[in-house]
Amino acid sequence: MSAVAQLWRGVRLALLLWFLTVVVITLPLLGLARLVAPDAASGNLIRRDGQVVGSRLIGQGFSSARYLQGRPAGAPNLAASNPELGRRVAAAAGRWQRAGIPQPAADLLQDSASGVDPHISLAAARQQLPRLASERQLSLAELERLLRQHQEGPLGLQAIEPVVNVPRLNLALDQLATASTTPGTPVPARP
Repeated sequence: MSAVAQLWRGVRLALLLWFLTVVVITLPLLGLARLVAPDAASGNLIRRDGQVVGSRLIGQGFSSARYLQGRPAGAPNLAASNPELGRRVAAAAGRWQRAGIPQPAADLLQDSASGVDPHISLAAARQQLPRLASERQLSLAELERLLRQHQEGPLGLQAIEPVVNVPRLNLALDQLATASTTPGTPVPARP
């Protein structure tokens, strides 16, 4: 068998395998996922006024004091013995202490295992409520009610204790501000 014939045979086999793995297997499964769970198949996107503003599955950085802050962003793969991890945690603790939280919850100091977890504990969220109340001119009781509405879990293996999704709560905070300026507009429980 010549080299050209072997090359042609290899190309045909590669095309056949591509066709089987992409067209025969993957595309029908993607179509089925869109039928069975369309929200999950599209990435659990959060929309506001028809525009995608985030995902319920991916943490996002919020720099304004008007928003609930999530976990620090960065590389979560530092060993406990790595001095860089200690420096990062100390720096995060210093930022929270300057913001008026003397003993921040652990999830405000350390990355999640994936580095993109959008959830924080209720304790971490509650520590931020006084700042949010001051920034948004809202009562602590109103913010606590909103926090309870957006509490998730514990759900199976996702969390041991209830958590709050930071992007969804921040969107609800914006909707609350919009509703308070427009009398009679209901505030949805979920964005």
